[in-house]
Amino acid sequence: MTAPGLPTVLLVDDEPALVKALSINLRARHWEVITSADGAGALDAAAKHRLDVVVLDLGLPDLDGIEVIEGIRGWSRVPIIVLSARHDSEEKVAALDAGADDYVTKPFGMDELLARLRAMVRRAQPADDSDEAVVESGALRIDLARKKVSRNGADVRLTPTEWHLLEVLVRNRGKLVSPQQLLGEVWGPGYRTETNYLRVYSAQLRRKLEDDPSHPRHLITEPGMGYRFES
Repeated sequence: MTAPGLPTVLLVDDEPALVKALSINLRARHWEVITSADGAGALDAAAKHRLDVVVLDLGLPDLDGIEVIEGIRGWSRVPIIVLSARHDSEEKVAALDAGADDYVTKPFGMDELLARLRAMVRRAQPADDSDEAVVESGALRIDLARKKVSRNGADVRLTPTEWHLLEVLVRNRGKLVSPQQLLGEVWGPGYRTETNYLRVYSAQLRRKLEDDPSHPRHLITEPGMGYRFES
């Protein structure tokens, strides 16, 4: 049983020293910690416990981390942060496509991981209708219900495609969205390789929404990985 009132994290990694260090740090910061050294144990723990976030290594002894993500995503929306020693962007994109919410490449700083954990838990908390319908950040006001955007109080005219791209990013704000997911949701399954579409339309959105399009504050590109909307 997990302790009531404490956020609960499932750590899935087969490196005992790393798991021990993470567990000590998290418990010192009032987290309930559950651990597993393999994929089968992770799936079992995810089914038995109410989790707030999962931290998952991709390189496990029995199952590939992608399989674990897909297994959890079959029934749960719990946030998943991937830990990866793999620097190949294709591996990370595959994890995001499978349903991961964020990734951290090994080696990593403890403070960074803890900050990402806190952010995941905050974003996973249910918001009221007004929070979900209207997103305000700096000079921008994005009304998801009415499909309207204003900047410094003035309406911004977006094409239907520009709006759809922005909407997907805003509904996933703070999370990295892979190019394949964006292309599939905005243009359709047949366009998942047309990454030039994203370059063109993200540039158009920055020109309309950012104070300095060359140094965007909201519409962030992670080269080779995806796109993210930051509030």
